[in-house]
Amino acid sequence: MLNSVAAGRRLVLRAAVWQTAAVLLVALLFLLWGVPHAVAAAVGGLAIVTGALLAAWMAFGGGVLGAVSAVLRLVAGMVVKWVVVIGVLVMGAGLYKLPPLPLMAGVVTGLVAQMLAAVGKQR
Repeated sequence: MLNSVAAGRRLVLRAAVWQTAAVLLVALLFLLWGVPHAVAAAVGGLAIVTGALLAAWMAFGGGVLGAVSAVLRLVAGMVVKWVVVIGVLVMGAGLYKLPPLPLMAGVVTGLVAQMLAAVGKQR
């Protein structure tokens, strides 16, 4: 086995910290255009962070499992993540009328930070 459950949990937590920091930086930049833009960027990015943490909790919460169970937990976690993200985007843009560009910028920032945190660990 090349990777342990504990290593996966540490990677998720490290990625969440980097994601949150990057999202807050982008939200601060959008503050130049006003508070609603900054809030939208923060909401979009934190939706990704929350979804990723929920997905990790589902994937790693059961401990060591068989291959089929592990894959099913991973898939279920990803489904939950994207349901959370899409739900937050729909509510943010539709119900609360947050500006869509900063909302999506927050999402993209969260995803890029997640990818960079995962790739950075491999070096």
